Amino acid sequence: MHSVAKKEKMRTYPFMQVDAFTERPLAGNPCAIIFEADNLTTDQMLAIAKEMNLSETAFVLKSEIANVRARYFTPAEEIPLAGHPTIATIHALVERGDVALQGDYTKISLELQVGPIPIELYKAETAVRVIMNQKKPQFMATFSPDEIMPHFGLEADDCLPDALPQIVSTGTPQLMIPVRSLDVLRRAQLNATTYPTFRQNAGFFSPHLFCLQGATDQGDTFARHFGVPPDTMEDPFTGSATGGMAAYLWHHRLLTNPTFIAEQGHWMNRPGQAQVEVV
Repeated sequence: MHSVAKKEKMRTYPFMQVDAFTERPLAGNPCAIIFEADNLTTDQMLAIAKEMNLSETAFVLKSEIANVRARYFTPAEEIPLAGHPTIATIHALVERGDVALQGDYTKISLELQVGPIPIELYKAETAVRVIMNQKKPQFMATFSPDEIMPHFGLEADDCLPDALPQIVSTGTPQLMIPVRSLDVLRRAQLNATTYPTFRQNAGFFSPHLFCLQGATDQGDTFARHFGVPPDTMEDPFTGSATGGMAAYLWHHRLLTNPTFIAEQGHWMNRPGQAQVEVV
């Protein structure tokens, strides 16, 4: 007896892969962008994100309340707001001609799961500068260093003094963990045994460890951002968490200047940099 599997037909979708938060290829954070994705189901989007196996994959759809809509998926789940897919998606839409520039400055709106956000585009000589505005920050639960640091192979004293880890959301709840130095960041290692249960109970999406030193002379901060399988183990550059970090630093008066350079990914050979402004 022979069994014949029915071959499922699936239409093809144009897509691009864009490196965000960098000015050169094969640096920063790569994102896959799937265009004309309105006919895809949520399950299909998640399956495609798993296939792409990047920290996030973006799906571009039509919007009734904004210029364009996007949904973002990690290999494990949908994420309501994310930075590097936003930068990558808007860049790709401009490059494809789907978003037309109006002179040197263009403002559009992007619909995400958290609602529409404004996007500003500045035309440069050879590229377009994309500015993502994040939602007003929400400052949520705080934790003692004793409770947090062992999940990352660190001691309580490795936490920045007088700065408690805290969940902050500018659209996606993320755990902000300020540490003393670059050396502490280099030693950080996710405890795969204890961390998943803690994350589930605490109710945040991902952890962002950072210090008030850059990896280069240009940087003011440096960060690492961890995940658990099937998501990528570490994110080269995390835009939404950088926004939450900026809000945390300003709220707790750890910044003296509302504009600064955030760096991430250098130790992964994917150096990334963002210009950040607290407004």
